[in-house]
Amino acid sequence: MTADQRNVSALIDPVKLDRLAEVAVKVGLRLQPGQDLLLTAPSVALPLVRRIAEHAYKAGAGLVTPLLSDEEITLARYRFGHNESFDRAANWLYEGMAKAFSANTARLAIVGDNPMLLSGEDPTKVARASKANSMAYQPALEKIVNFETNWNIIAYPSPSWAKQVFPDVPEDVAVTQLADAIFAASRVDQDGAVAAWEKHNAVLRERTEWLNGQRFHALKYTGPGTDLEIGLADGHEWEGGASTAKNGITCNANIPTEEVFTTPHCRRVTGHVVSSKPLSYQGTLIDGIAVKFEEGRIVDAKASRGEEVLKKVLDTDEGAARLGEVALVPHSSPISKSGLLFFNTLFDENAASHIALGQCYSKCFVNGDKLTPEQIAAQGGNKSLIHIDWMIGTAETDIDGIHADGSRVPVMRKGEWA
Repeated sequence: MTADQRNVSALIDPVKLDRLAEVAVKVGLRLQPGQDLLLTAPSVALPLVRRIAEHAYKAGAGLVTPLLSDEEITLARYRFGHNESFDRAANWLYEGMAKAFSANTARLAIVGDNPMLLSGEDPTKVARASKANSMAYQPALEKIVNFETNWNIIAYPSPSWAKQVFPDVPEDVAVTQLADAIFAASRVDQDGAVAAWEKHNAVLRERTEWLNGQRFHALKYTGPGTDLEIGLADGHEWEGGASTAKNGITCNANIPTEEVFTTPHCRRVTGHVVSSKPLSYQGTLIDGIAVKFEEGRIVDAKASRGEEVLKKVLDTDEGAARLGEVALVPHSSPISKSGLLFFNTLFDENAASHIALGQCYSKCFVNGDKLTPEQIAAQGGNKSLIHIDWMIGTAETDIDGIHADGSRVPVMRKGEWA
């Protein structure tokens, strides 16, 4: 462990950090005896990586393989890398990851990098590198979005991230405050964390069962700056909390999570909507997003900040300007109540109802594990290199479910479940 890692580790409650590792293995992954684990993390998160490895091996893991990234190495590429290198990515690595997932290896990602790390770098290089990486990552990403194996994402409070969330306090205080916020949102701030997750999953399951029973044709959103109708994919299925992967293991992909979500029909979205929170995307804060949809596609897009980056995102491919996910989150969610902007989608998406541009999840279809890509597309599922969530829910947002006969049922009123 480096001196920096020791310094950061000393600021973080070791008991709660250990609980987070335990929850990641027992709730997030539900790792099975003999199952391998592939783990990615920023190097500063090594204390959490080690605890996860301990809990994984105690649970009977076959082989735990960590892959670490480093902010300084990432910056070195942008400052010293040859121009041609920004159109390349480590295809061999992602092909290997895809092969591992096909062989029932579980996937765990720890997030914690500085969300604004690339804010001072050439945006064209950032966009090129992102596109190359997205294309190379497709073989592995398809295994994840198709839920072929159990996977999970959790977070670690790195100093560079903490200073973005809490810019007005010293770094050590910022790390402690971000750690406390992560632990609270992840439900590991008290004893009985595994049981707390079982209770929370039961609540989310009640929501998904009600929505699946309704079989809405569309959702209608109204609120300040928003008049939007989102058609739902044919044969869509709502998911939330714990879900069962194709390998038969029931896991919680995101910790924390407050959402229930499904697949919209990518050709049946009309109206206009504005964002309710900023979107942090690859070093750029995109704020004040306002878009107009016609026949499922964004035909006009503006932003008060980061508009150029937003438009580049929308031009990634044909599916980038269409929706791949719609998610419902009550305004009273714990993350919303915290009042924090985390600059990280794992947390910020759980503060408000949101939509996602790009790739859909095949899991969010009835019998989705048996559908071909062509069938998913025919039922309204979207395909893209990207999947980017952004928040549209507020305390003033009303949502109605619309049945095929035009009848309406209140789903949310003033940002809360109706």
